Amino acid sequence: MHYVYMVRCRDGTLYTGYSTDPVRRTKVHNQGKGAKYTRSRLPVALVYQECCPTKEAALSREWHLKQLKHSEKEALIASAKEDLNERLSAQ
Repeated sequence: MHYVYMVRCRDGTLYTGYSTDPVRRTKVHNQGKGAKYTRSRLPVALVYQECCPTKEAALSREWHLKQLKHSEKEALIASAKEDLNERLSAQ
């Protein structure tokens, strides 16, 4: 599986990336071995992930997410969290 993910950095900024395992990738970021951007903003927390059918689709989606304003990314994160809460409540 291929994923686009966002982590929230210590300073409140969001980093968007691609991975086949966002949880493992978040651990790598927190070890200071991830992207240069996150190294000086540790710790980071995984706040969003989206599954894509192919690597190409995930990389394309990553590019599109990186074009969003911070407020638009926050709205996407909130919406995904709300959807998850609704699914959990329905169980």
